[in-house]
Amino acid sequence: MQLQKHLYLIGFMGVGKTSTSKQLGKKLGAAELDTDEMIVEKEGKSIPDIFADSGEEYFRGLETGILDDLAKMEPCIVSCGGGMALRKENVKKMKQTGVVVFLVADPETIYLHVKDSNDRPLLNGHMNVPYIAGMMEKREPKYQEAADIIIKTDGYLPFQIADQIIEILEKRI
Repeated sequence: MQLQKHLYLIGFMGVGKTSTSKQLGKKLGAAELDTDEMIVEKEGKSIPDIFADSGEEYFRGLETGILDDLAKMEPCIVSCGGGMALRKENVKKMKQTGVVVFLVADPETIYLHVKDSNDRPLLNGHMNVPYIAGMMEKREPKYQEAADIIIKTDGYLPFQIADQIIEILEKRI
């Protein structure tokens, strides 16, 4: 299967966007990019440092700029930062240039994936299931609204999630 448009993976932090994206890249022979990595490279500093120095709003603006950069590129698989789909402007840009896949997991699964991480500024001091569940609940409507495809990831390995996405995409062609 050849990608005709970008494939954007969205969802809460720790849901498996990056690992699934890597599997999709291998299976589809497509380039695979991570918006957070692109921002870190462009800014020359870590995401926690960007948040500390310039704030969340500045970071969200950088995400929008990355989508403009992606619009000029060949179709690829894009692992998006957890907040990418929170701005209507970003959702519009993603829909114009690609298919948006929302990866979903339970708060307990997310916690297991992120509990040892120090590079998630929005969870600093709040690394617990109730806080994660609350954040997820607030974001859920935005993710749902942005999604063309929704995949539940609990209990699946990244290669299995990638297979599910490919199967759905092949049915749409």
